[in-house]
Amino acid sequence: MTSPTVGDIVATLDALYPPETAEEWDVVGLTCGDRATPVRRVMFAVDPLPAVVDEALAWGADVLVTHHPLLLHPTHSVATDTWKGSVLHRMIRGGCALYTAHTNADVARDGVSEALADALALVNTRPLRAWPSEPADKIVTFVPPDHADAVIEALRRAGAGTIGNYTGCAWKVAGTGTFTPGEGANPVIGEVGRTEVTAETRVEMVVPRFARAVAVEALRAAHPYEEVAVDVIELATAPNGTGLGRVGSLAVPEPLDAFAQRVADALPSTPGGVRFHGDPEAVIARVAVCGGSGDSLLADAARAGVDAFVTADLRHHPASDARATGGPALVDPGHWASEWPWLPLAADRIVHALAQRDPGATTVETHVSTVVTDPVTGHVRSRPEEDR
Repeated sequence: MTSPTVGDIVATLDALYPPETAEEWDVVGLTCGDRATPVRRVMFAVDPLPAVVDEALAWGADVLVTHHPLLLHPTHSVATDTWKGSVLHRMIRGGCALYTAHTNADVARDGVSEALADALALVNTRPLRAWPSEPADKIVTFVPPDHADAVIEALRRAGAGTIGNYTGCAWKVAGTGTFTPGEGANPVIGEVGRTEVTAETRVEMVVPRFARAVAVEALRAAHPYEEVAVDVIELATAPNGTGLGRVGSLAVPEPLDAFAQRVADALPSTPGGVRFHGDPEAVIARVAVCGGSGDSLLADAARAGVDAFVTADLRHHPASDARATGGPALVDPGHWASEWPWLPLAADRIVHALAQRDPGATTVETHVSTVVTDPVTGHVRSRPEEDR
């Protein structure tokens, strides 16, 4: 029985939320920590604020995983007379690593927006602004039947044949090839000047476009023919299940005020509460969501034809413009609350992923922080005009 290390935790989280899918301006990954340190406890939180760090150190966390980065903006000092510097020094002294999954967790399957959609019991969800799959090609060749498996293996080693969670994917079909070797040829099958008719196997495999040249070279090296027939077909890209936001449907439509209450009941309570924009009696059936600040997706939500869009940090002018042009009703539960549902999901996923990586490893204990780090700490209603 062995404990995973900080490096193992980082590798697992990087696989779940690939850093290369983060926005260019974002800062994700390991902020501080020794990759060789054994890990028994991992805590999850939205923000790496002092109160959260207090909780992590008091609980004995070896790793704190947060959604928001501590050092998103350039800094020249991590001295202890700055709050961020103080946090880093305390975590280092306490032996607690800090890891961030931000915009890469936003777009991922089982990421921030998908967790929010699940919390609201939306069904048949898909990305609101979908990312296309990586460019890919299909390689087709024709090979003597007794060499087909060797060619397939060579292509697999060169990166071909991976579809989702499956590897070595290939299509083989029997056929007949004809050819006439010309002067100067050195045919494996047949004779110069005589038309040959022979059994061949058609082999097809998909390969990432970046690996095209390597795959074709591997195919040629494994193929027995002097002249190899190879077709390289560029495949159209399609949505790959990742992207910003999610769109889904309620099992049973309900009025906007009831839907807003659904949002309030499903998410952690915050002093700011849940605001909504729209007719309280409007029927809500189809819903878009985006955890965190999502008013940049207002046009996407309108194009998706949803009845309501749940997101946070709605600014006055974008929200006003969207409503004035017939856009969906808007529901704002606050930034922290809209992102919190991802935390228990991420905790479950890392435990499962670690068990798959090393079934004999010690079970890692996880904890999800419920410390409210929303900067809003209260609100009051305006008094009626006649009471002023």
